Amino acid sequence: MNHSIVLTALLATLGLAACDRPAVVAVPVPVAVPGPAGPQGATGATGDTGNTGNTGYTGSTGATGNTGATGKTGDGTTVIVVAPAASAPAN
Repeated sequence: MNHSIVLTALLATLGLAACDRPAVVAVPVPVAVPGPAGPQGATGATGDTGNTGNTGYTGSTGATGNTGATGKTGDGTTVIVVAPAASAPAN
């Protein structure tokens, strides 16, 4: 029985040692850093003017001699409309 304990301990030690993996080392990747802005370029050419659209149709003027009736004359009453007073600002 003493041999089986020693043999089991030896196999456990070898099994755990075989699972040991070295740590992965991350290699830094160079990152491109933009430099200062260069001078401004020349202004581009102006584009062409678009085509003008077609003129719309004139509407019909109605039947000849068919004008509306003249409105009724007022009765002389004067109506005065007073603007609402400005409200005081709320504190």
